[in-house]
Amino acid sequence: MAASHLLLLSLLCALCVYQCHGACAEVDSDTEAVAGKGFKLGCISCKRRSEVEGSATVEWYFRAKGEADFTHIYTYNDDGPTIESDHFMDRVDWNGSKRSNDIQDASIYLLNVTFNDSGTYQCFFNRILFYENYEYNAVVSKVVHLTVVAKASRGTASIVSEVMMYVSIIGLQLWLLIEMIYCYRKIAAAGEEALREAANAEYLAIASESKDNCAGVQVGE
Repeated sequence: MAASHLLLLSLLCALCVYQCHGACAEVDSDTEAVAGKGFKLGCISCKRRSEVEGSATVEWYFRAKGEADFTHIYTYNDDGPTIESDHFMDRVDWNGSKRSNDIQDASIYLLNVTFNDSGTYQCFFNRILFYENYEYNAVVSKVVHLTVVAKASRGTASIVSEVMMYVSIIGLQLWLLIEMIYCYRKIAAAGEEALREAANAEYLAIASESKDNCAGVQVGE
């Protein structure tokens, strides 16, 4: 019984570690790019039910300043990335989730940013969650308002975003540490209980054997 408790607690600890390492934090994208340099357009949508299997495809759209309509510029699905706009041809790299169809990070990287890249970017997650008896479809969108400048400046939004990212990371690490300590104490307590049970069983066995021996000696006399 004690061994099964130890095994169960070990599995729970492993699950806690796995889930923490797979944790997702939705951090807003930077909004200021420097002309002639590269820039990461961030887009993160975390699943609310991490234990549910899912898959997602991603589409990016762009509306230049002064324009009324969005233009489809990028697609990422099972077939890989596809650049949909000549304006961004050979200038967009996938910078999101890799080696998984369950995309939560749909960030892209713009190469050689120009002033014409200023405007509004919108990314769409077309996500399917696979439950036991049905599939759930959901569409999540994120918007990034990008400004291209000649020289970099440290904006308040960028500072706040970076601080929040580090706070999230530290918080997750502290949570993992607390869970590991809790699991360790549970396992240690279960181990001590198992040792006590084993000692008691051994004591009872010795006592029973001694009693039998004594009974045998008395009969012999």
